[in-house]
Amino acid sequence: MSALRLPLSAALVAALALPALAHHGWRWTTGDNIELTGVIREADLGNPHGVLTVEAEDETWTVEVGQPWRNERAGLTEAMLAPGVEATFIGEPSADLEDRLMKAERIRIGERMHELYPERS
Repeated sequence: MSALRLPLSAALVAALALPALAHHGWRWTTGDNIELTGVIREADLGNPHGVLTVEAEDETWTVEVGQPWRNERAGLTEAMLAPGVEATFIGEPSADLEDRLMKAERIRIGERMHELYPERS
């Protein structure tokens, strides 16, 4: 009985992890970049990655930014991603554009561009 329990437990863990892996990769995006300019209304900059609520014209978008270490490497601070800050986000939107969800690759604040994923430029 215990010999069967280990493979079943491993299969259950793998099945539960797949949705998280699919979301945190790039497979859910269109593969093409868009540019979105708006004002940050809410910011949650924890792990596994930061999430911003951005008001752009008449729409509210959810923008995924990097993990804390990736944001820091790109020169971004929490104050730069705080509510009230206007920024331009360049990245890939969800394959379902009605989701109003994008994964930022680059963020321009003022005149400075911050490269979250320089290997994707």
